[in-house]
Amino acid sequence: MMSIVISLVLLMYLAYRGYSVLILAPLLAALAVLLSGDVAQLLPIYTETFMPALGKYLLQFFPVFLLGALFGQLMADSGAAASIANWIMRVLGPRHAILTVVLACGILTYGGVSLFVVAFAIYPISKVMFYMADIPKRLVPAAIALGAFTFTMTALPGTPAIQNTIPIPYYGTNAFAAPGLGIIGGVIMFGLGMLWLLSRARKAKAAGEGYGDHNDGVATEVISTDHNISFVASIIPLILVIGINALFTYGIFEGMDVTYLKDNFPSLNVKGALGLWAIIISLVVSCLWLIIARLRHWTNLKETINKGAYGSMLPIFNTASEVGYGAVIASLAGFAIIKEFVLGVAPGNPLISESIAMTSLAGITGSSSGGLSIALQTLGADYLRLAQESGISPELLHRVAVMSAGGFDTLPHCGAIITLLAICGLTHRQSYLNIAAVTIVAPLISVAVVITLGTVFGSF
Repeated sequence: MMSIVISLVLLMYLAYRGYSVLILAPLLAALAVLLSGDVAQLLPIYTETFMPALGKYLLQFFPVFLLGALFGQLMADSGAAASIANWIMRVLGPRHAILTVVLACGILTYGGVSLFVVAFAIYPISKVMFYMADIPKRLVPAAIALGAFTFTMTALPGTPAIQNTIPIPYYGTNAFAAPGLGIIGGVIMFGLGMLWLLSRARKAKAAGEGYGDHNDGVATEVISTDHNISFVASIIPLILVIGINALFTYGIFEGMDVTYLKDNFPSLNVKGALGLWAIIISLVVSCLWLIIARLRHWTNLKETINKGAYGSMLPIFNTASEVGYGAVIASLAGFAIIKEFVLGVAPGNPLISESIAMTSLAGITGSSSGGLSIALQTLGADYLRLAQESGISPELLHRVAVMSAGGFDTLPHCGAIITLLAICGLTHRQSYLNIAAVTIVAPLISVAVVITLGTVFGSF
């Protein structure tokens, strides 16, 4: 057990120090093997455990990562992302700067745009709006994080975020799993997050803090509206992502008999595959619509496509490496003790145990997708079995898993948080407390409510 604990602590510390998971995952997996005394198995475990797990993850989720990154880049370079943010700003006005930023980020990420693309696209608009409203700039990262890293990433039904996709092949569900509970959870995250940010803004105003002196040139900047794309044209691809996903999930695929596919593909998990296929189709159609509808306006379509494709590589290989790391840890003798302990938490309700496992591993890895993938790779089959024995639906299991992974994933060493603060030109000391309040505290409260409702009323 100590070999696993030492390896996990080092993973968390070195990731915080900025070292790539691509290097950390295999090295620290090897360290865990060495410390456990299985020196002779070091290379076999790497080639027969680490790499197959990594490869399997790539085979399952590469299309979603690739298409998601491409779609996000098309939305950003076409001006659609900024156009949506500008429209919300015009409707609400600078006086509602916080709400504007949260809604803009939420609409874009719920429509399938990568949270990193959203952060880059919305930050220039955010800082000008906060300056005009005399709200401290230190609240900008928390406003972006609330809109991009919480309710649209894990709670709202149908979101094409990779976190909402990962449980599908493990539980045989789809992106709309437990929609009612997801909406309730999303509303709680949004409401608590907004209450926190607005209360901090009021407190800062009473103290006469203002925007602050950040030497970021905001006083001379204006929000650009020269995007050559209307709000209606900008919102259509987002509607297509959710709409086509729903059409195939609840319409076309439900009416099709695809059991014959098992004859040619015996290992195919048909139910899980249908959920992934619906997301892939929706992203392909939305990307094509953006390319064709804006065909005359692209200045360098090739560069946009290439940038989007290359942008998918690092995220998926990072996550896949973490899955390989998890597979190695799961193969060690000490993991059996940890597994028994985790599964034994709240023996009458596997939802509580699942929630603790998902958010703990997300916190250790600093990644909701990484922690979720490791947890499902090592414990997914056990939770599905326990849920079936307890009469809990796989849909509820799916929603709790995804929402829980969005809890401790934003601890200070989280790569997304480090990147967001770098984009905004701020430090952990200046902004992290507010980020934690909206991305850790609010989501964990939301998960607790969803588990309670799900236990009492079942999945809905």
